[in-house]
Amino acid sequence: MIKVGDTLPDVTLQEYAEVEGDGCSIGPNSVRVKAAATGKTIAIFALPGAFTPTCSANHVPGYIEKFNDLKGAGIDEIWCVSVNDAHVMGAWARDQNTAGKVRMLGDGSADFAKATGLTLDLTAKGMGLRSARYSMLVKDGKVQTLNVEAHGRFEVSDAATMLSQARG
Repeated sequence: MIKVGDTLPDVTLQEYAEVEGDGCSIGPNSVRVKAAATGKTIAIFALPGAFTPTCSANHVPGYIEKFNDLKGAGIDEIWCVSVNDAHVMGAWARDQNTAGKVRMLGDGSADFAKATGLTLDLTAKGMGLRSARYSMLVKDGKVQTLNVEAHGRFEVSDAATMLSQARG
């Protein structure tokens, strides 16, 4: 499992773009994690699935609510990562009104989840291999803090915890 001090894996995530700009076409666009994290401070939170109850009611809304505080604490970007395709993540972004605040990044084949060792096997529930619920503060591609939730819990990967860690 990835740990504090480790570098993020060099894998590709997918982001659905609603509008064209800065070389991004409308639709799914590749995001190389290593390149996208270089020189930035990023709050990354991951969760088992788009449109799921805790994720939609608490996890994503908390980061939207604390967006200005997180930016004020030195966070350049906020990423939400889930084992869903870019189209689902794009629809969820519209539903959650994340535009300009949280980048909704699809890890459709679970490459990021597997590379970090933060997977959750929900095969018995018909959901297959997913991401565990966690958050991490990343500076210039290196993990500064890592908050992994116990299965079925939502206590340490929330925006308030991330804000406290970003403020140091």
